[in-house]
Amino acid sequence: MPATPTDRPSSGRVPPPLARGAAFAPGRVRATLARGAALAKGAIVSRGAALAAGAAGSLDTTLAPGRVAAALTWGAAVAHPFLLITAVRTGPYHSTELRLFLSAVAVGLTLPLVRRNPLAALVPLLAGLFAVATTRPDAALLALPLLAADAVVGRIAALRPFRVLLPTALGVLAVQIAAATYTTSGQDVFVSTVVALALALLTAGLLGRSVRIRRDHTAQLRAATAAEAVAAERLRIARELHDVVAHSIGVIAIQAGVGRRVIETQPAEARQALATIETTSRETLAGLRRTLGALRGADADGRPAPRDPAPGLADLERLAASTADAGVRVELRHLGNPDVSLPPEVDLAAYRIVQESLTNVVRHAATSTCRVTVERRTDTLLVEIADDGRGAPGADHGGGYGLVGMRERAALLGGSLSAGPRPGGGFHVTALLPLPADRPHPGPSPRTTPGPGPSPSSRPGPGPGPSPTPSPSPSPSPSPSPSPGPSPSPSPSPSPGPSPRPEGPPAP
Repeated sequence: MPATPTDRPSSGRVPPPLARGAAFAPGRVRATLARGAALAKGAIVSRGAALAAGAAGSLDTTLAPGRVAAALTWGAAVAHPFLLITAVRTGPYHSTELRLFLSAVAVGLTLPLVRRNPLAALVPLLAGLFAVATTRPDAALLALPLLAADAVVGRIAALRPFRVLLPTALGVLAVQIAAATYTTSGQDVFVSTVVALALALLTAGLLGRSVRIRRDHTAQLRAATAAEAVAAERLRIARELHDVVAHSIGVIAIQAGVGRRVIETQPAEARQALATIETTSRETLAGLRRTLGALRGADADGRPAPRDPAPGLADLERLAASTADAGVRVELRHLGNPDVSLPPEVDLAAYRIVQESLTNVVRHAATSTCRVTVERRTDTLLVEIADDGRGAPGADHGGGYGLVGMRERAALLGGSLSAGPRPGGGFHVTALLPLPADRPHPGPSPRTTPGPGPSPSSRPGPGPGPSPTPSPSPSPSPSPSPSPGPSPSPSPSPSPGPSPRPEGPPAP
C-alpha cells in the first residue's frame, strides 16, 4: 500500500524498509539478532573444540615418548659445545674448580647420545673440544673433554667391528692433535703431548676390544653350554626310546616272520607267534606311555602331567590377556589369508615362540606395550614380536635357554628365527616357518560316488574267461569311458568276470 503524504515525516525523506520494520516490530528484530548471535557463538565454540581436539590428537601422535626422548637427547648433545665454551669462560675470577664442574655438566649432557649412538656423540664432543682449545684455556680444563672422547672411542671398540674403529680413532686423534696446537708451546712439548694423546687413545681402544672379545667368548660359552644341554637331552630321549622300542620291535619282527612261514603247515605255532606279538606290542605301548609321561614331566606331588590339547595360534588372545595381567599390553595383528590351514606342529611352534618372547618382554624389556604380528602367507608363516623397551640382548642371561629353544623349534621345522635389538630401541623376534605344499585346505573335499557297476580302475578278475568286451551304456548321459560292467537291464547271460560283491561264491 503506497504511503500517503500524511505518513511521511516532517523532513520529507522516506524511511528505509529496515527502519520501518524496526519501528513497527522491535521485539522481532531483537529476537532475530539474538538468535544469530547464539548460532555464531555455537559455531565458533564447536570449531574451536574440533581444532583443539585435532591438535591434541596430533600431539599424541607426533610427540610419542620415544620421539620426545630422542629429541631431548639430540638437543642436549647439540648444546654441548656452546655450554662447554660458556663453562670455560664463566665463574667469578675465573675459578678453576667452578669451571671444571660446569665442564663436567656440559660433558654429561652427551651421555644419553653416547648410549644410543656413540659415533654420532663424537661429533659434538670433538666440536666442543676444538672450540674450547681455540680460546687457549688452562690445560686442566681440556682434560675432561679429552677423556670423554677417549671413553667414547673405547665404547665404539666394544660395540663396532675393527673396520669402523680404525678410521674413527684416527679422526679423533687428528682433532686432538689440532686442538693441542693451540695449547702447547715448543716442539718438544708438542711432540710429548701428541705421544700422550696417542697412548691414551690406544689404551681406550684396547680396553674396548678386550671387552668385546670377552663378551664374544661368553656368548660362545653360553652357546656351547646350550648345545651340550640340547645334545644331552636328545641322547637321553634316544636312550629311553631305544630301551623301550628296539628289543620289542625286534621280537615282533621275528615272531611275525615265523608266523608267516608256518601259518599253512603249523597253525598252532602261528597262533602262538601272534599271541607273542600281541603281548610284546602291549608291553611296548605301556613302556612308551611311561616314557612319554616322564618326558612331559609330572607335578611335584606326583600327579600326572595334564593331557589338555596342545595350544596354538587360536589361543593368542588368552595369552595376551595373561600377559596384560603381568603389566604388558599386547597388540595382536593377524595378516594374510585366514583360510590358510596350519599343520599342528607349525601351529604349536608358533605359539611357543610367541609365548617365550612375551615372557622375555615381561622379564627384561621394562616396557608397557609390545606388538605381535602373525602373517599367513602362501608358503610360510611369519611371526614377529617387537617392543620399545630397553632392548637388552640378555633375555637368555642367567642360565636360561629361551632363544636357543625358539631357534631349535624353528630349525626342526626347516624355518629360521632372528632376534636382536632394534635400531630405534627395543627388541624384536622374527620367525619364518615354512608350510608344506600338500597341506589340506579347509572344507570338505569332493568324493566320487561309485556307480552300480565295477569301477573302470578296478583290477580285472582272476577268472580264466576272456576279457569282457565293453559295450556302450544305454544311459542317455555321455560317459568318458565305456563301462566294463553289466548293463543296467537284466540279462540272462552270466557276467564274464567275477561279481563285484565280495560275498559271492568263488569261481570254479
